[in-house]
Amino acid sequence: MPTFLVTDPAFLGYDSPDHPDSSKRLRGILDDLERRPLWREVSPLPARPVTHEELVAVHSPAMVDAVEKACQSGYGFIDADTPVSPETLVAAWAAAGGVLQAIDAVMREGGNAFCLVRPPGHHAGPDQAMAFCLFNNVAVGARYAQRRHGCARVAIIDWDIHHGNGTQDTFYTDGSVFYLSLHRSPYFPETGRSDETGTGPGAGCTLNIPLPFKTSREEYLAAFRRGLAAIEAFHPEFILVSAGFDAHRQDPIGGWCLETTDYATLTAAVTDLADRCCQGRVVSVLEGGYHPDALPESIANHLEALRKALPAA
Repeated sequence: MPTFLVTDPAFLGYDSPDHPDSSKRLRGILDDLERRPLWREVSPLPARPVTHEELVAVHSPAMVDAVEKACQSGYGFIDADTPVSPETLVAAWAAAGGVLQAIDAVMREGGNAFCLVRPPGHHAGPDQAMAFCLFNNVAVGARYAQRRHGCARVAIIDWDIHHGNGTQDTFYTDGSVFYLSLHRSPYFPETGRSDETGTGPGAGCTLNIPLPFKTSREEYLAAFRRGLAAIEAFHPEFILVSAGFDAHRQDPIGGWCLETTDYATLTAAVTDLADRCCQGRVVSVLEGGYHPDALPESIANHLEALRKALPAA
């Protein structure tokens, strides 16, 4: 079974040199992976542009229109943290579409996938782009898995250090998608309290585990396993991961508690759960992570753990 790796030239085709999410960040990851034997063991998968219909399954038409117009109008900022340009829009379409490509491949051939995309997505909500994120790649993927492949229950695991407020807002009243987030609190975007658990049909399908700055690795991993137990009780048919790597202790934005090897541990726990629940179906999607050395090493550990989870040919 393959481990797919989604990449595309569009993700390197725009730049904001003084911004944390620059093309240099992604180039460093690719350069590191290409030097590893692992590079020859994964199956490359190109992205495709997401369609308007696929975007408006998650985002309001007015929001999609506003983002596209802001990007097409030239070079500027859609909010204080998020530079945009025509090239950014091409990459954003490919980022969301790349996740859908990965879902199709995993449903068709089995295995799992990692989507090495930019811009990230988990802060983008139904009506607003924010904080480096234009479209919510994972949320668009969850809806696609449901509508295209008939997955009645989808779980999203978010281990980025920042709470995925956009993902939570998208599914807060929806009992068909379970959202788990472990995040530093208090911290941007100041959402994700433990009493935010969903409403209406979505009651109990949001599980926030906010953890303080001095949380140890052991405490974090124990909390993560508790979160996975809740997902197992949900019986998902597909698992998506918002894979941020900014909880690493060296990260210049997050700077929390994890080591590079912990990302292998997290990944193995997710793939074990997927084996029990949903035939190993996992698609992971890059969110944050900005240290030039720790990020590539963490991703290599993550990808290696995805690969090891699959039976040998």
